[in-house]
Amino acid sequence: MKKYSEFILLPSVILLSACFVLSGCDDKEVKAPLPQPHVGVVTLKAEPLQVTTELPGRTDAYRVAEVRPQVGGIILKRNFAEGSDIRGGESLYQIDPAPYKAAYDSAQGELAKAVAAAKLAHLTVQRDKPLVGDHYVSQQEFDTAVANAQQADADVQAARANVETARINLAYTKVTSPIDGRIGQSNVTEGALVTTEQANALATVQQLDPIYVDVTQSSNDFIRLKQAVIQGSLEKSALQTQVTLVMENGQPYPLKGQLQFSDVSVDESTGSITIRALFPNPQHDLLPGMFVRARIDEGMQKDALLVPQQGVTRNPRGEASVMLVNAKSQVEVRNVTAAQAIGDKWLVTDGLHSGDRVIVSGLQKVRPEMTVKAEEQNLQANASQGQ
Repeated sequence: MKKYSEFILLPSVILLSACFVLSGCDDKEVKAPLPQPHVGVVTLKAEPLQVTTELPGRTDAYRVAEVRPQVGGIILKRNFAEGSDIRGGESLYQIDPAPYKAAYDSAQGELAKAVAAAKLAHLTVQRDKPLVGDHYVSQQEFDTAVANAQQADADVQAARANVETARINLAYTKVTSPIDGRIGQSNVTEGALVTTEQANALATVQQLDPIYVDVTQSSNDFIRLKQAVIQGSLEKSALQTQVTLVMENGQPYPLKGQLQFSDVSVDESTGSITIRALFPNPQHDLLPGMFVRARIDEGMQKDALLVPQQGVTRNPRGEASVMLVNAKSQVEVRNVTAAQAIGDKWLVTDGLHSGDRVIVSGLQKVRPEMTVKAEEQNLQANASQGQ
């Protein structure tokens, strides 16, 4: 009985071992397919875009006038408060007028003498004229009388000019502002001697409303914009001259400005072009020398493609590329031209088309030609939930 049990048990063990061996062989030969990785994509859609550029700049006064003396003398009085707003023609300084008043009075006296001499000369001509025909006065004497009368008239004109010069110099003792604006610090005090040849101005007046904003644009961007307009991808709109401003503290300036001009040459040291805009400044919130950022409307791009920044990668050379899912649900790498940042997106001008599905999440899990499962991703909704 014992032998019979051993006889039956041995083949069973052998058969069971064979089954385990065969089962192990099948596991090695047949593998379960790997699951397709999930990636988030954004389907691109071409749409019109108002293209703007943000450039650094500084404010500059609309008009600047240095107040300088037109005549020399002692400053008797200063007629303004430093830092105040003044009107054009307003008196700023009073120079001692005494010597100029004396010169004016003297010039008037010389004019009176010249007028009297001219009157006498003309009377002589009138008296001698009828006597020439009767030979009581020679022709030479009469010609001399006529010449003397003409010279007397010239002396009157010169005397009148001297009176006008003296009057102007007397008026110049009252130093006035040439423009409306805000006056700065006075460089002289009462009692100071000023001259017309002095190097320093008495004070400086700056007109702050309106005010200029000078910004710089690289020559490369200037060429890019010009080519885009020529090729028709960028349309100059009616808003092209509008400029908005971000102040030094990060707050937007409430009033919009107008583009005035672009410089006609490139700065050799910086490779940039100066652009000037004009802003209303009624409250004098902007002061000369402030650092600001100007947003300039470049124009309307008819078929713009905006790609989320997380979907664009760059190699060490700075070349941009994206991963997208093609019609076969396979990953494809595409080199693109990312022209400029628009908010949290890149404006792509070459390499992509409307309808392309760009991978924006799960990039680390995929490689080119891999089959993936794409899911449309709403980045705006995700951003709202994150907040």
